[in-house]
Order: sequence, then C-alpha cells, then structure tokens
Amino acid sequence: MTLARELKIGEIDQRLYASFIEHLGRAVYGGIFEPGHPCADEDGFRTDVIELVKELKVPVVRYPGGNFVSGYNWEDGVGPIESRPKRLDLAWGTTEPNTFGTNEFMKWCRKADTDCMMAVNLGTRGAEEARNLVEYMNHPGGSAWSDLRIAHGFSNPWNVKLWCLGNEMDGRWQMGAKTAVEYGRLANEASKLMKWTDGSIETVLCGSSSRNSPTFGEWEAQSLDIAYDNIDYVSLHQYYENRSGDTMSFLAKTLEMDEFIHSVLCVCDYIKAKKRSKKTVHLSFDEWNVWYHSDHVPYERWSMAPPRLEDIYYFEDALLVGAMLITLLRHCDRIKIACLAQLVNVIAPIFTETGGGVFKQTIFYPFAHVSHFGRGVALQPILECPRYDCKEFTDVPYIESIATLDEETDSLTVFAVNKSPDETAQLSVNLLDFTGYTPTAFTSMDGYAKDAVNGFDASPVVPHTNPLPTMDGSVMTALLKPFSWNVIQLKKKI
Repeated sequence: MTLARELKIGEIDQRLYASFIEHLGRAVYGGIFEPGHPCADEDGFRTDVIELVKELKVPVVRYPGGNFVSGYNWEDGVGPIESRPKRLDLAWGTTEPNTFGTNEFMKWCRKADTDCMMAVNLGTRGAEEARNLVEYMNHPGGSAWSDLRIAHGFSNPWNVKLWCLGNEMDGRWQMGAKTAVEYGRLANEASKLMKWTDGSIETVLCGSSSRNSPTFGEWEAQSLDIAYDNIDYVSLHQYYENRSGDTMSFLAKTLEMDEFIHSVLCVCDYIKAKKRSKKTVHLSFDEWNVWYHSDHVPYERWSMAPPRLEDIYYFEDALLVGAMLITLLRHCDRIKIACLAQLVNVIAPIFTETGGGVFKQTIFYPFAHVSHFGRGVALQPILECPRYDCKEFTDVPYIESIATLDEETDSLTVFAVNKSPDETAQLSVNLLDFTGYTPTAFTSMDGYAKDAVNGFDASPVVPHTNPLPTMDGSVMTALLKPFSWNVIQLKKKI
C-alpha cells in the first residue's frame, strides 16, 4: 500500500459522523429521555446515554424522523406538556404522547454537545408548516411564531442550520407518498420559503428510499430538475443484511454501496450540466447501517414506545460498519453529511434497559474510532491485495483501507478491514512523503466469533491494543488478523 499527500480525496466534513433519533420504539422514550431513571437529570435526560453520545463525538443528530415525520404536527410537541395531545402514529402503529418534542430535543442536543438536523413533514403537510417551523426555531423575535417560542420559555433562537425536506417520499409505506414531480415541486417551494425565512439554512432533498427502489435514478433526476436551484444536498438511504448467513457476500456489500454513491453523483452532475449551473449539489447519506436482526418482533399496536427494531449486533456487523465508514470517507469530497441510523436502542450503537443499565454494541467501536481519528483530509491509498469471489459479488478485495491526515496535529491514521476468515494479512505501507511519521498506536477488533455480541451481563467484543507496527525506513508493516477491524495511528516526531 502506498500513501502520499497528493492522493488527497477531499476535506472531511465532521457531519460525516452524524446520527439519527426518530420517534420510534425506545429511541426517545426509554432511550435518551426517561424521567425517573436513576441517571436522569432535571429534564429527564439519561446522563449515562449522553456520556456515550459524547464519547462517539456525534456532531449532528437528525430528528424527528424518519417515517414518523411524514405524519407529525410539530405544533403538538411544543408548549405546556400537560396541554399536548396524544396522537396515533400511523408510521409505526403506536401512540405518540408528545411529552418530548422540539424544544426538549434541542435542550438535549445542547447537553450532548451536538447540533440538530431537523426534518419537516412534506407528507401530510406542506411548505407553509415547514416555513412556520423555521420561523419558530430560528427567528429572534417580533413575529407570531418566534414570539410563541419565546412564550414557551425559549427567548434565544435555536438557529438550526440543516433541514431535511421530508423523508423517503417515494416509498409506498410513507404517509403522503408522492411522485417525483409532485415531490420536486413541493420540496422546491418549501425550501424556497424556508430560506426566505432564514437565508443561512441548508436543505436536503429526498433521494430514493433505497438503491432498490423501482423509481431509483429517475426519481433523483426528476425531482432535482425541479428543485436544483433551491436545495443543497440529495439524500441517500441504505441498510444491509445477512439473512442468508453468507458472511463473505455480506462483507462485500460496500461494493454495492460504492456503486450507489457513484450513480447518485452521476445524476446530480447530469442535472448540473443540463442546467449549465455553476452550483454543485453534494450528498447527505442520512440513513445507513446494518438492519435485519429484529424486523418481525411482535408488539402491541397503539401502545406507547414499545420495543421496536432493537437489533443486537454481531461482530461481523461491526466489520461491515467499519467498511461502510471507509466507503463514506472514500467519497468525502461529495458526501458532506452521513447519519448512522439510529443512535439509541433502535438499530443503534447504544442500547439501554428501561429503568436499568446501558451497553455499547459491537458497532459502537468502529464508529467511535473513525469519528475520533478520521479528521482533516482523506487520502486514497494505492492498494494491492488478493481478491475473492462470492455468491453475490466477484473480484472483492480482502482488504479495505483508507487514511486520514490531520495537518493541525500532524497525525496520520490508517483504517483497514481484513475480510479474510482465516488469513492474516501483512500490510506494508510505503509512506512516500511522510518523513518523520512513526506509529503511536495500533488498535484492532479481532479473534471473535462472527456472531459474538455484547450485552448487559457481558460485553466481550471490544477493541484491544497491539504491538506497534515496525518501521523500515519509510515502510511501515503491520499484521492484520483474520476478520479484523484495524486502526493504526502515526504522528510526526517533533
């Protein structure tokens, strides 16, 4: 493998390490918000969860959905709690008490050292309600909606800068689902009014709900053709699963992810060329993860915050999450936002027991590593390694790797996944123009059964420290064990 400064992909936007909280299952109630819990603060926020969110260094959290937002009246979640109505949530078949709403979430964000990526309802509602929410959140005062916020006890505006224009509006499961043209026209008008209300905000246009959507490609082209001038990002959503038990195909899913990203970029740049525009639309991969362990767990319809989609993640899931993070970094020149979906309990790296404890899922660790050390610029290594064929893919590299360079701290980090189930890989890194850089830490996750999990009683799947890689002149050599996630840190000698 060869690394050089001239192999720069682009600047890494810290929002690449964002996450997501939806009013779904126990993500809010019993997750981030549980009044009466031994760890709850004066606002009912679980401080044990907040500490783990801070450990992940999540810069932005998308809220309040997700499918939930397509039927959500934001006005139900503000003002005196005792006056808020209970509503049937048709997205997930539950009852929403609205005891936690917009201002509560913003207070939680401040305590968790994160910002909000707010989604507006463009399913059952429209541009007017979206514009009103921007005014409520961001206008200083002296208007009806901003004065209402002040009357609710929040004199300072929240100044939310990032806004999602609905959610998965092509999906037949979505309340108020639309055609690409219908959605493009509505999103264009909504974004226009929202930006007229606050010219400092950015907006995200809904792309297809997945690469497998029957309208994929055409949806992006038609909606972008209408809304291109008034939006800033296009969203991508993708989850991967291993129901067949074919681990080698599962770990190769990043090839599909890479092609998905490339396809959406092609559509964005086609519309740019068609319009002869100087503006470049970037991507927001605002839902991504592994999801399949808990699809069909029964629950009581119309109950409040029943356990839903509570995946317990395997060790092999952590390897794919690491590889997906590498893929996001490989496209950091165009992907500026990415949200691991979700943050707590619902397909999440953090798992709580209502009234009880909390533990870190297997996927917590690769996300934390990249969030901490994947800063500065991304470097695309020149990498040669053996390849394999599997049921779903051919010519799959056994090693996936990326490097990041933080010039402010003179730190270089190499991330790598070894997908081989039985072969240790010798990674030789030629540091072409990194004179004086030497390894300072080598952390890995390896040696676990592919279906090993963490839990409340025991959490055996954790990173461990290895002996430092060797240096021979400008060549660093490290051994990557079979089925492993690896983080090698280097720093320039003073």
